[in-house]
Amino acid sequence: MDREVVEQKLESLRRCVRRLEERCPSDIEGLTNDLDAQDIVVLNLTRAVQVSVDLASHVLVNLGEAAPDTMGETFRALARAGVIPADLAERLRAAVGFRNLAVHTYRAIDWQIVHRIVRERLGDFEAFALAIVARLGQ
Repeated sequence: MDREVVEQKLESLRRCVRRLEERCPSDIEGLTNDLDAQDIVVLNLTRAVQVSVDLASHVLVNLGEAAPDTMGETFRALARAGVIPADLAERLRAAVGFRNLAVHTYRAIDWQIVHRIVRERLGDFEAFALAIVARLGQ
């Protein structure tokens, strides 16, 4: 693996998670009523997902695995390769669904769901980063 590329992407992921922790209001009403917070949260959440997909793809290529057809399948492929647990792969795959909704505006964003993701699921990105760091050390 290209250590420098991986470390840059991990730093980008850390920065996104940090911004989400800092800028997401503590209550749903705060997020619902603050357009700037909404922009910051959606931007950093979609970036976190995209960076995670990029990292997953990089690892898969270095393992000699074929590139999956979809972004979400990238995480399942990492789980099959033993890099991340299957349950984490499924949660990250679901995050790709949010990313697609936010980027392509398939329907209106449900701010309660976004708030719950930020308050309850940021640990998934941290667990993913730790798995990548562990792989990098091998």
